[in-house]
Amino acid sequence: MSVGAGPLDGQTILVTRPSESGSRLSTALEAEGARVIELPTIQIEPPLNWGPLDQAIRRGNYEWVVFASVNAVRFFLERLAVAGFSVAWFSHSNVAAIGSETARSLDAAGVPLALVPDEYIAEALIASLLDFGPILGRRILIPSADIARETLSAGLAAAGAIVDQLTAYRTTLPDPPTNVLAELHSKAVDIVTFTSSSTVKNLTTILGPDIRFLSEAVVACIGPVTAATARELGLDPQIVATTYTIAGLVEAIRRYHLDARDQPGLPVLGAP
Repeated sequence: MSVGAGPLDGQTILVTRPSESGSRLSTALEAEGARVIELPTIQIEPPLNWGPLDQAIRRGNYEWVVFASVNAVRFFLERLAVAGFSVAWFSHSNVAAIGSETARSLDAAGVPLALVPDEYIAEALIASLLDFGPILGRRILIPSADIARETLSAGLAAAGAIVDQLTAYRTTLPDPPTNVLAELHSKAVDIVTFTSSSTVKNLTTILGPDIRFLSEAVVACIGPVTAATARELGLDPQIVATTYTIAGLVEAIRRYHLDARDQPGLPVLGAP
């Protein structure tokens, strides 16, 4: 990919996002002067069985519909159209989104949003929903990935809500490009980025023992949940964004790199 002048000039950065969404991160890093290597660790596919989600769409009448990712929005809206519904289906529901990207995708589709928590994690959304109004006995739909954390659904259920967390898409392991693996073996990567716990887990699975070739790379995570997974798998995140978005991750990398020029032994950015 092309490289421009900028604060990340001379840095080679590995992007592990799915190919469907990785280009935005790659473009942002290149705009800062970085050279980007893309190694998608997640392949996004439809669920093996649409039945439960289709049934929920036909039934409708949810007090809340909660989206935690752009992919959940995309697949749910596509399935809504297959069932013959427009975004008017949401007219009797409140819609919540975790993250600015998720919120933007809903807004672009014409879906009105009632709630976006200030902190883009499940725990913050639970607190915001409880502040918004009573959820005891209220029905809540969460279209999600097949491997999504159950923190959100469990927290809402504990508060008395009737929660349907249903698979809207699934994630699989893609085959890594051989040319990218060759670059990793040459230890050319300065920074490796992770935008979800799945990207961490899948990269360690894909590389296996070859993960050692990233031992000298700086590990950059989009937020504390992803960073915790990295630590569990033996990686040491030096960069943890404090704003859990692509823009926040890029800014954290930029600031870290600029500070590192004059501060040997730089502490972990954004660490608790």
